[in-house]
Amino acid sequence: MGKVPAPLVARLPGGVRAFTTDGETLRLDLAGIGLDGAWVTIRFRVPGSGGIGRLLLTVLAHGDQGAILPEEALGGDAFAWTGRLPEGGRALVLTPLAPGRPFAVADVVIRRRGRLALLARAALRSPPRTVRALYWRSLGLKVRGRGLLGAALAHRRGTGYQAWIRRFDSLDAAGRAGIRATAAAWEAPPLISILMPVHDPAPRVLEAALRSVRAQLYPHWELCVVDDASTDPAVQRRLAAHEAADPRIRVMRRGVNGHIARATNDALAMARGAYVAFLDHDDALAETALFHVAEAVRADPNLVLVYSDEDKIDGRGRRFEPHFKSGFDRELLYGQNYINHLTVIRTDAVRALGGLRPGFEGSQDHDLLLRLTAGLAPERVHHIPKVLYHWRAAGGSGTFSDRALAQAESARLQALAEVAAAFGARAERGPLGFNRLVRPLPDPAPRVSVVIPTRDRADLLAQVLAGLFTATDYPDLEVVVVDNDSREAVTQALFTAHAGETRLRVLPVPGPFNFSDLSNRGAAAATGTVLLFLNNDVEIVEPGWLAQMVSCVLDPTVGAVGAKLLYPDGTLQHGGIVLGVGGVAGHSHLGLPGEEPGYFARMVLTQEVSAVTGACLAVRAAVFEEVGGFDARHLAVAFNDVDLCLRLRAAGYRNVWTPHARLIHHESKSRGPEDTPEKRARFEAETRVMQARWEPQLRADPYYNPNLSRASAHFRL
Repeated sequence: MGKVPAPLVARLPGGVRAFTTDGETLRLDLAGIGLDGAWVTIRFRVPGSGGIGRLLLTVLAHGDQGAILPEEALGGDAFAWTGRLPEGGRALVLTPLAPGRPFAVADVVIRRRGRLALLARAALRSPPRTVRALYWRSLGLKVRGRGLLGAALAHRRGTGYQAWIRRFDSLDAAGRAGIRATAAAWEAPPLISILMPVHDPAPRVLEAALRSVRAQLYPHWELCVVDDASTDPAVQRRLAAHEAADPRIRVMRRGVNGHIARATNDALAMARGAYVAFLDHDDALAETALFHVAEAVRADPNLVLVYSDEDKIDGRGRRFEPHFKSGFDRELLYGQNYINHLTVIRTDAVRALGGLRPGFEGSQDHDLLLRLTAGLAPERVHHIPKVLYHWRAAGGSGTFSDRALAQAESARLQALAEVAAAFGARAERGPLGFNRLVRPLPDPAPRVSVVIPTRDRADLLAQVLAGLFTATDYPDLEVVVVDNDSREAVTQALFTAHAGETRLRVLPVPGPFNFSDLSNRGAAAATGTVLLFLNNDVEIVEPGWLAQMVSCVLDPTVGAVGAKLLYPDGTLQHGGIVLGVGGVAGHSHLGLPGEEPGYFARMVLTQEVSAVTGACLAVRAAVFEEVGGFDARHLAVAFNDVDLCLRLRAAGYRNVWTPHARLIHHESKSRGPEDTPEKRARFEAETRVMQARWEPQLRADPYYNPNLSRASAHFRL
C-alpha cells in the first residue's frame, strides 16, 4: 500500500460480454500484471440487474482453489469489491448464479488503491475497525491489521427507503431509452392486458392510475377498464378522455354495480393478451413494470404466474413501507396473500378457473391465487424482486378490505378451506386474523423417534426428558439418547432413574464429539417412521408442539420441519434459517420479542424456508436415509443442519418452519461458545466446506429477497 499506483491496472477487453449457456464463465487473466497481494477495487456492470447480484466473483489462486469476493451493489447496474487480492492470484472469474438465463456483464475494471484512499474509505464505513487496524499495524502485526482493514472496507450500513429508491430504483433518460430500445428489438413481444375494475374512486387517484399505465416503457399493452356503475360523472369523463387519447385503452360500462369480482371478469372477457395484469383503480404501476414482466415471460414461456415486490404510496405521492417478498412459498400463501401486488397470470389459466368468484369480495385475489397454485409446479411461478406496484394508502382509495375487514377475513378463510379439503386439511383463523392451515394426524399416529446427542449436563437432559415424557401430547414416541462419553455420576444416576421407562433407550457412542455422527447413529438405531433431532438444551413448554411438527412433516412434499425456538428471556432464537447471512447462514429475526409478528407477519405464519436448525428438526426416516443423513466427515458440528436441508431441497422437498410448535432453547449451554482456537479453526474449515459446496445457493436464498441485507436476517435494506 506504499506507492501511489497507476489508477488503471486492468480492463476486460471486448466491452459487453453476454452469458448464454449453462456453466459458462468469464475469465480475466491476472498473471504478469503485478497484482499479487495488491489492494484493489474491482468494478463491473451487469446491465439490467438493477443492483441484484447475478454472478459469482472469484479469484483463482494456487491450483484451482478460489477465493470468493463478495461484491457490493453501488446503484443502478454497477457493482464493486474492494480488498486485498490473495497471493498467487492467477485469474478473476465471473460465473452466472443462474446458468441458462441470459444476461450480460460489462466494463470490468481493476484499479489499485493507495493507502490513504483505503484508510479514508474504511474510516467512513467502520471507524472502530479502522482504528484497530492501524493499531495492530503499528505494532508490526500486519496480518491482523489487514484482516481488520478488510472487515472495515466490507462493512455495510443499513439504507433508508428513500435513499434506496434514489440509488436502486431511479431511471434517467439514458436508462429509459435503453429499456425502450431493448423492447423494440424483441421479436413477437407478448401483449399484456391490464384489467382495471373502476367504481367511484377519487378522480385524482384514478387519473394517477391511468397515467401510470400510459407511462409504461414497454409499449405492448392494452388497458381493459370496466366502470362498475360509478355514480360520479367526473369518473366517466376521465375514462372517456383517456380512451379517446390512446387506442390501447378500452372502456366498458356496467349498468348495475356488480362489485369487484364481476367487474374484473368483464374486463377479463375483453382481454386479448396472453397474460393479464391486475390493477386497482387507485394504485399505480412503476414505469418499468410491464417491461420486467415481458422480460420474464420471454425468458420462460411456461410461466403461469408472475409477481413482484410492492410498496405503498400516500396522498402526496411519497413511497413508503416496501414489501420485499420471497420466491414462491405455498405455505405462506395459505396464511396470507403475500403475492399481491403486481400479479400477472396467463389469460387462459384465469379463464379456465372461471375468473374471480363473486362472494369472495375483499379476498377475491387470494381465492384466485389459492385455486391457481393448487397443483401448480413451483417452476411455473416467477417472482420479480423489484418494486413494480405502488398500493395507495390514502383517502379516496375505497378498498373493500378497508370497509369490510370481517368480510374479507371470512372470505379468505373460506377460500383456504375449499383448497385444504382436497388433501384432508382444514382452515382456522390464525394469529392477527390470518389463515392457519391445520393438517390432521393419521390414526394411528406414526411413531416418532426423538434423537438427543448428549455428554453429561444431566440438569439439561433431565429437563428435556421430563418435557417429552410428561408434557408432550403425542401418542407414540421413543427417545434415543446418544451418550457421547458422559462421565459424571449425576448423569449415570439420571439414566438409572429412567431405567423403567420403556420409551427411552441410551445408546453409548464414545469418541470425539461429532454431532453429525452422533445424530446418524441415533437415527440408525431408531424405530420410528419420523425422526425428531433435538438438542439436550431444549425446554418443552406446550403439549401440542410435536403433533404440529409431525402433521407438517407427513406431507409427502415436505423434507424437514423446524419449530419456533425462543431464548429463556422470551426473545426469538430461531425463526427459520436464511442463507448467506454472515457468510453462510443465520437465523431469521434473531432477538425479536417472541410475540412480535416480524416482517409482514412472517413470525406468526407457517412458511417455507431454505433450512431449519438441527436443534429441533423433524424429518421422515426414509427421506433422511434417501439424502444420506448428516455429513459426519466434513461437517462435524457447524452447518450440518443447513447442509442436510439444502440436500433435501436438491432432492425436490420443501422445508417448512412453523410458529405453532414453540419451545425454549438454552442455546450453547451444553457445548459452550465457539471461543477456543481449536473450535474457531474447525468452524472456519466447515465454513469453507459450505461455501465450496453451496455458494450459488448461499448467495440467492429463494425465501429471502435479494434487496435485503445479508449482514443479518432482520429483513432490512
